Amino acid sequence: MTTTSELTISRIFDAPPELVYRAFVDADQLGQWFGPVGFSAPFESVHSDAQVGGHQRLVMVSDDDPTQRSAIDTTFSEVVENELLVGHQDVDGIPGMTGSVRFRIRLEFHEEPGGKTRLELRQGPFREPLGDDAVQGWESSFTKLDSLLRRSL
Repeated sequence: MTTTSELTISRIFDAPPELVYRAFVDADQLGQWFGPVGFSAPFESVHSDAQVGGHQRLVMVSDDDPTQRSAIDTTFSEVVENELLVGHQDVDGIPGMTGSVRFRIRLEFHEEPGGKTRLELRQGPFREPLGDDAVQGWESSFTKLDSLLRRSL
């Protein structure tokens, strides 16, 4: 029997919600930070249309082995500018898995004192231990996002 789980990550960014939200929906910014350290999203692969029924597409590529690629296609079902992104992701190229895998994703952008943002991310379901890899991937990506946000302020 396969165990599944949903990951939940809460992260404070030292930037206002509109900047953090923009980094998630603007294709140019998304291409600068998305993917864990050691992976990148080539700019020509990043497309974003943040509206209900809109898509966000990109390809994550290993810097060390460009043949290691994961295509991510997100379809949005709920969008509230600067506050909420909800949808599902179809991901191809997950190491050790064949075919496309579908995840639900929910991103909430909460204003915090001092011009900060608390991001609440929920994603899943994941087959164990894939969820652990996803948490590490997001945390690594958020390190890159922190750097981008510092340059934006």
